[in-house]
Amino acid sequence: MTTLTLTTTPVELTAEPQRNLIRDIRIVMNRELKPVLRDPFSLLFGMIQPLVFLALFGPLLSGSMGATFGDGVWQWFVPSILVMTTLFGTSTTGANLLFEFQTGAHERMLVTPLSRSSLLVGRALKEMVPLFGQAVIVIAVMTPFAFDLHLGGAVVGLALLAVFGIGLGALSYALAIAVRKQDWMFWVVQQTFLFPLMILSGMLLPLETGPGWMKVAAKFNPLSYVVDAERTLFSGDVWSSAALWGWVAAIVTAVLGLTVGIRAMLRSAA
Repeated sequence: MTTLTLTTTPVELTAEPQRNLIRDIRIVMNRELKPVLRDPFSLLFGMIQPLVFLALFGPLLSGSMGATFGDGVWQWFVPSILVMTTLFGTSTTGANLLFEFQTGAHERMLVTPLSRSSLLVGRALKEMVPLFGQAVIVIAVMTPFAFDLHLGGAVVGLALLAVFGIGLGALSYALAIAVRKQDWMFWVVQQTFLFPLMILSGMLLPLETGPGWMKVAAKFNPLSYVVDAERTLFSGDVWSSAALWGWVAAIVTAVLGLTVGIRAMLRSAA
């Protein structure tokens, strides 16, 4: 009778590589940027709205309320246009997610090892890349028209807009997930909140001459602090209290947006 002896060779198990949030964000952002790079005309098309506001609305402000702006109407209005461009760009990012629901691309992204927060941050940062390009063009166009550029403050102001845009973009994605079975509701909710936030931020018209209830409502509008901060930063004062409150509003918006967005994305994957 023979005995069969088996020898076992120990197998060394390698630990699963840890997720790298920065790498995941870069992967998602590069994926989202590819369509933009293939179609650069979309960036030029996005310039139409801010340039129209600058060309038509700016002279009206200069003629009717020029004495109100101590540093000049463009020093007051150009930062507002940059905030408005960020607001329109990031608040509509959820529409891209609605399209991915229809094509099944979102479900395929959820089964990848990418972190859920990177799916939101990467997509929101993708929106900021063309917005930064548009901001550079706006600043370059307006500099010859008595717009005084303070480069340090402008860089800090664009960084603040990036933080605010991440939070707003994440909220837009959460809204898209919530209404994915009735996608028309996305535009109803987005438009319902967008324009009151714009008006109550003093973005297009100063609120100093408005009724008292509007001034009170503006205190509870985070966008108003971002607008005030951008005007202060683009004037070169990076250490003012207005800039500090703008950072607080941007960070709170980013934290709230990512928290709500990640929870909504986790529920959508369940």
